[in-house]
Amino acid sequence: MSRGFRLAALPLLFTLSAPLSAQTRTAAGLDERRTPIVAAVEKVGPAVVNISAEQLVRRRASAWEEFFNYGSPDRRERGYRTESLGSGVIIDPNGIVVTNAHVISGASRIFVTTADGRELEADVLGADADNDLAVLKVESKNLRAARLGTTNDILIGETAIAIGNPFGLSNTVTTGIVSALHRSVPGDSGRVYSDFIQTDAAINPGNSGGALVNVLGELIGINTAIVGGANTIGFAIPVERVKRITDDLLRFGEVKPVWLGVRAATVTSDKNRASARGLGARIRSVYPGSPAEEAGLEEGDIVTSVDGRPVESREDFDTALTSAGPGKTLSMEVRRNGKSRMVAVRTTRAPDNLGLEVLRREIGISLTAKRSGGLAITSVANGSPADQKGIERGDELLAVNGRKVTSLEDVGRALEAAASRPTTVLVVARGRYAYTITFRLD
Repeated sequence: MSRGFRLAALPLLFTLSAPLSAQTRTAAGLDERRTPIVAAVEKVGPAVVNISAEQLVRRRASAWEEFFNYGSPDRRERGYRTESLGSGVIIDPNGIVVTNAHVISGASRIFVTTADGRELEADVLGADADNDLAVLKVESKNLRAARLGTTNDILIGETAIAIGNPFGLSNTVTTGIVSALHRSVPGDSGRVYSDFIQTDAAINPGNSGGALVNVLGELIGINTAIVGGANTIGFAIPVERVKRITDDLLRFGEVKPVWLGVRAATVTSDKNRASARGLGARIRSVYPGSPAEEAGLEEGDIVTSVDGRPVESREDFDTALTSAGPGKTLSMEVRRNGKSRMVAVRTTRAPDNLGLEVLRREIGISLTAKRSGGLAITSVANGSPADQKGIERGDELLAVNGRKVTSLEDVGRALEAAASRPTTVLVVARGRYAYTITFRLD
């Protein structure tokens, strides 16, 4: 009986395990399998592209090569082409693509391959290494663009979907959760990136520049792979900052600093002095006639939050301004003499003379353009940082923060671009000699 029961059961088991027909499967279960994640990928996937950046790396020919080429000048400089691959996101159907700045850095030619297989050559409209963002333009119309969301209501623990287009493999999707917000991250380049979204969705170099998406199919960040050796830790630039940086790059070709008219420094205690984190941002100086002065901010005030977001350092303070953009009213919690109060300050764009004013107020140098070309230092304030470093009237200013300067406008742009940096580096010439001098401004 036992043997017969088993034999009789075999056809029944086989019948139960037989696959359903394609029609039955479609009718019975496809809609149930289309989860919110699937729907989100279907919405955003067509907007995620592959970025191929071609770079010509030059090297000098070896002595052996020069010997056999008889030292021909046109053969002494050798080169080979390299190619970096990453991802990008179409944010405007008229051909505007956002990616990471490090993906296209140093590229001689850039190609964008869309999800439907079209390869389009791209122009760089602007790039900002400090925020690791670049904006590209391709000549095509009616492209599928991602819908931009917001991080203002993002929930720690909610589902996060990373979509990339690495190595020409079409869309690659990984999922995870939002692990943390407002992360400060040291990059391989030595920069410190702040206010990042942290996720455990896998983000590798090929996915860098791709989309971080919520389950509604909305773009909430641009993924970036900047931390070497990170395991199950990915980071993304919040979409609000992407909007703000992209707008500046499209309008000006560079990121314009947001200005309140203050310089700030991180407040530290003996216990956390060695840490990048602190107890707030102390106002070091307030510029006359600035929005900060009009709002009643004073030297020595400590900013502890901006629009409800904690401020633990100067970097947090600068990030809040950068993300907000100009023309916004910020609510700041300020501590003065041990008491806290709320202050409303309206952001604006930096005035045209900000760079020269920083040079005069913070370093103690005034300049004039020479008729023969170049910039001469006309005065050095007694006891100023410049005076203490030995700079003298009549010296010539050659460069600011690595940028060659030949006009007052050059100086203004170089200092304006680094208005929040804690240091400024000048190259000053005296006679036949040039000196590189670093000034701390915090």
